[in-house]
Amino acid sequence: MTSSIARPSGTAPLYAALWMMGAVTAFTSMAIAGRAVSIELDTFEIMAWRSLIGMAIVAIVLSLGRRWHEVTPRRPGLHLARNIAHFGAQNLWFYALASLPLAQVFAFEFTAPLWVLVLSPLLLGERLTRPRAIAAILGFIGIVMVARPGAVPLSPALLAAAGCAVGFALTYMLTRRLTAEAPVACILWWMTAGQTVLGFACAGIDGAIAAPSQAALPWIGVIAAAGLGAHFCIANALRLAPATLVMPFDFLRLPVIAVVGLVLYDEPIGPLMLIGATLILGGNYLNIRAEARRPEAA
Repeated sequence: MTSSIARPSGTAPLYAALWMMGAVTAFTSMAIAGRAVSIELDTFEIMAWRSLIGMAIVAIVLSLGRRWHEVTPRRPGLHLARNIAHFGAQNLWFYALASLPLAQVFAFEFTAPLWVLVLSPLLLGERLTRPRAIAAILGFIGIVMVARPGAVPLSPALLAAAGCAVGFALTYMLTRRLTAEAPVACILWWMTAGQTVLGFACAGIDGAIAAPSQAALPWIGVIAAAGLGAHFCIANALRLAPATLVMPFDFLRLPVIAVVGLVLYDEPIGPLMLIGATLILGGNYLNIRAEARRPEAA
């Protein structure tokens, strides 16, 4: 990690782009793996086994780096609220993956930052500026085009895809508050540990918890490793370059997953999907640019 930070400034954007390509690959792998295991495991079981493996990975990293001292019990309520929001959002995301085209799920997921714009004034006391309002309006017009209300039935999977974005938005806002008081290692440990407990508790409500088969176990491993790896890649990219350069690379997830859906699952890409996704990504990018100018304006 330190060697990456020490790279010459001229090559930093290139290395940041490479880290973001890693994140795009990880998120795409997680979607493919999530759809594969949904055949035999429900979403709670997926989250339970994924979190258990993730907890083991985080424990190994903390042990090898001798960083257990960073894990403290401070702000348990905030950790719990963040974990519940993320747990709910991730369950809805896996549920939507099993029934909707991958590109449609990812398009809804990209509205999470726009929900942050709407909810931040209510929950964090932040001001809704004109650029933020325009970005949110563009994004929500895009949502209507992607969801196509009236043209397709309002299914539980469609509602789950929309709901997961709100859950991820709450997760982002709670993470923003936590990072001011806790290191990333601490947040990841309590996330994986807490969601392991939540996962097995919810999976056992019906009195039976299915263990992944030999065929499904590698996919669960991919989900766990990809989830942690994606955020690790993004964190490293942001250390090397500003968000205005880094985050647009994340937008590549949408065309990449659309191609994956077309090739692997024969999922068509309609014009309304393309236009709606472009509006959603455009709203996100407008907000990133506006946020980058704020310190300069100040």
